[in-house]
Amino acid sequence: MKRIIATAFAVVCAGSCLAAASAQDLVQTAGKNAKVVLDNDEVRVIELNMPAGASTGVHSHQDNVVVFLTGGKAKQTNADGTTKVMERKPGEVVWSGPVTHDTLNESGKPVRTLVIELKK
Repeated sequence: MKRIIATAFAVVCAGSCLAAASAQDLVQTAGKNAKVVLDNDEVRVIELNMPAGASTGVHSHQDNVVVFLTGGKAKQTNADGTTKVMERKPGEVVWSGPVTHDTLNESGKPVRTLVIELKK
């Protein structure tokens, strides 16, 4: 009986760890490539400077807006394993609902964006 309880506890803990890993913060996963430039009760704005070939690491957002300061090509891999290749132009603005994903810069050049995360 103790073995069954210990096994069930281990499974629950492992699931919690996986959920926590999939909900990482962009500033943590992107490291030196991400910088918070504004943080208040309404929004958090992250300046993202992604070198060619760099990845953001798996992270999660709530509702957000992304402003592409430079253009580029990126491949997003969602939590479910699906992928999407996107081509963005400088000045393009994109809305996204809640998402967990990784983004890889496939441009061959640095890409700069502002990620505006809505808190309310």
